[in-house]
Order: sequence, then structure tokens, then C-alpha cells
Amino acid sequence: MPFMHIRTRFAPSPTGFIHLGNLRSALYPWAFARHNQGDFILRIEDTDLERSTQEAVDVIIEGMAWLGLDLDEGPIYQMQRIDRYREVIQQMVDAGLAYPCYMSEAELNQLREQQMTNKEKPRYNGLWRPEPGKTLPAIPEGVLPVIRFKNPIGGSVIWEDAVKGQIEISNDELDDLVIARPDGTPTYNFCVVVDDLDMKITHVIRGDDHVNNTPRQINIMRALNGTPPVYAHLPTVLNDAGEKMSKRNGAMSVRDYQKAGYLPEAILNYLARLGWSHGDAEIFTKEQFVDWFDLESLGRSPAQHNPEKLLWLNHQYIQNADVGRLAEATKPFAHQLGIDTERGPDFVQVVGLLKDRANTLLEIAEGAKLFYSPAPCHSSEQIAANIPEAVAPALKDLIDALRNSEPSKEAYGAAFKQVLAKHQLKMPALAMPVRYALFATTQTPAIDSVLVVLGKDEAIQRLTKVVL
Repeated sequence: MPFMHIRTRFAPSPTGFIHLGNLRSALYPWAFARHNQGDFILRIEDTDLERSTQEAVDVIIEGMAWLGLDLDEGPIYQMQRIDRYREVIQQMVDAGLAYPCYMSEAELNQLREQQMTNKEKPRYNGLWRPEPGKTLPAIPEGVLPVIRFKNPIGGSVIWEDAVKGQIEISNDELDDLVIARPDGTPTYNFCVVVDDLDMKITHVIRGDDHVNNTPRQINIMRALNGTPPVYAHLPTVLNDAGEKMSKRNGAMSVRDYQKAGYLPEAILNYLARLGWSHGDAEIFTKEQFVDWFDLESLGRSPAQHNPEKLLWLNHQYIQNADVGRLAEATKPFAHQLGIDTERGPDFVQVVGLLKDRANTLLEIAEGAKLFYSPAPCHSSEQIAANIPEAVAPALKDLIDALRNSEPSKEAYGAAFKQVLAKHQLKMPALAMPVRYALFATTQTPAIDSVLVVLGKDEAIQRLTKVVL
């Protein structure tokens, strides 16, 4: 469709929790709009007043901004469009496309029970639907009506879903949908149609839990002389146990991933592959994803969340990240751990040393504590247990060799080799005591790199304490 100006939307309900499956429903319409130089709109479907909160809205907006899903329009709030919905409802009633229904909740429940007893599908029976020659019941006193849409009778709703292929639903399966409650507030399926029409949405890319809503929305849209958009219903995202991803099933929120130290580009890359593919490409930039994205490459099978794959992907992005940018991203995590990054070794150097071994920014920050903690105070018993007396002469020689070395990884490596050769020792026999002397642990990155980051003077000072 080269002449169509593409307009897509993400329309979440702000009910307090947004997980990766939700964000995927934002990523794909965003990518489709960007690929086609179209518009991407954020619409907040907040008509559920009991469950909608501003905090939930903030989480949605922050999560999208974190991933770099920029908006062309929005956020647009449905509650701010109530007058528009009521205007359209009145127009539909005046045109005979909708009608007031005075059936009470008790009567409706009784009808459903009877239908279920008769093994019929529970549905509204059209009691108040006006038809030529039909006499409607007397309007009961003191009952506020709902407004129902006059769904077409007979025939089918047919659409070509961009993911699922052709879908056909018989109109006989659909009863007359309530489009306004007794207090006049419009219902979800009605608001969606008016919004999509007013906002000129061309493509609706959303989860397949909305498939059952689609025939109703198409019928309302056609009644309003609108052209239905192209629908693409995405298969469900399952958790690692094979269940639908949800808060109840242990899904992490977007904020949880931020707090755990995941990079947004790794999350975006991972989400892109949860139901879409481009050949064998596993790791790609946001720009590549936009360039490659099309609806034809969306998968038809449910995607399964794999936490290990996400962690691996995050590790790849950390390994290959610009170290200066990575250090800036890691600083908040370091500060949370009480690390003063302005005092002590250069933080960029520290991050450069640790990044190849880390899966998350939090792991980098935790590793950095080693370099910003005070020099350890070893007791004589600890020194005896961790620094063999036979190694002490080699340690003394190493101190002298370091003192005479250039402050570089290569020079420190050469100093170690010189001392090892002189004392006929293997590297672990010397490196382990050095690590313990410096940090009171034997677990550190490569010792020559550690010396560069810690600084020659500080290292010599710490080593001297255990051999003199």
C-alpha cells in the first residue's frame, strides 16, 4: 500500500502492571509505523475508573521512553473524550443504529440461566430491539436504560488478519452489544471504534486476546461508514512455564528489568524476537529492526519467554557497549550500593575491567565495590592462612618490580613473569596471595588489569602491609 499514510497505535489499559508481553504490543506497531514513515500514537484506555491509576500511566510512558519508542501523538486519554463518545452514541440512536434497552440486570441474569439450562449460548434476546411492526414492552418506571448497538442479522464478518489469515464470524454468534451503560459512560468496544476512526488508524497490531472483539468492532465501524483497519493479532507470550504471561504467573514488570540492570537495547532486541524474525539474525540494532520489520514476518505460534536467553542477550550488549556510556548507565547502581564513584579509581576503567564478565549493570556495580572499599586490615592469622611464608620473598621482589614498572598491563605482566621465573613459581601460587593482600579475596579479574585500575601506589602500599 505505497500511497497509504500508515497510522498505528498502542492502546493499553493503565491498571498497574506492564510486562514484556505488553511492551511487545507497543514495539511492533511502533516499528511498523517507523518502517513506513508513518505515525505512532499512544492512547490510554482509562474508562475503567476503578482500576486505572496515574501511576500505571507513568509506568507505561516511562517504559516506552526507556526503550526509545517515541510518539508522534499522545498520550491521548479516553476519559477526556467522553463528550465525543456520547455525541456519536446519540447520532447512532437518532439514525436507528442503536437503541435504549430497559432489561434489568436481574432479568438479564435470569435469561442467561434459562438459556444455559436449555444448553443455548447465553446472549441478549433482542427484547428491546426495535423492528418494523414490532411492539416494544412498556418502559418501566425509574429504570435507566443501557444503549445497545443493532448488530446486523444474518451474514458474517470476514477479515483478512495479517497474522492469522482469513477469519470469519457469523453475525448470529453476536448479540446486540451494550455501547453505553445506564449512567451514560461508553463501553470499551465502542470507544475503540470511535478512537480508531477519529485517529485514522490504518493498522491495528495487538494481542490475539482481542480477536473476539474484532467482529463487533468491524460491525460498529461499518455502521459509522468507516473502513476497518488492517488487523494483525499477535499470538500470546507465554512464560517459561508455558503459561500466559501475567503478574499472577510471576512476570516481571518493566521497572523490575530496569532495576535489575538490563540495557534497554537488549530488551528491545529480545522483544523483537518474541514473535518476529529476520532470517537467522539474533542480535541487531534498533535501526536494523525498523529497516527489516514487516507484518509478513510475524509468527503464528505463541512465543515463549526465556529468561536465560534474555540474560545472555544482555551480556552480549554489555560486552560490546561503549565503555564510557556503560559507566554512566552503571553509576546509579553503584550509588545505590554506597559507592562514591568520584573517589578512588577511574570508574570508566573499573567498568571496562568488569564488563566482559557481567550479565547486568547491577553485577558490574557489585563487582566495582572491590575497588572502592577501604584497604583490608589483615590479622596475622589471616595472613598466615592465605599468604604462605614460602611466597613472602617472591612478594617482596614483586613489590620492587612493580615499583620500577611503567603503569601498564603489559609492564605489570612482565613484572610477574620476572618474579615467577626467579622463584620458579606457577602464576596461581603468586597471584592468589596478591589478590588476597589487595582485597581480602582470591576472586578478581586478571591481576595485571586489576593493578592498572587500582593504581601502582595503592597496590604497593597494600602489598607492603602483608610482607613487612
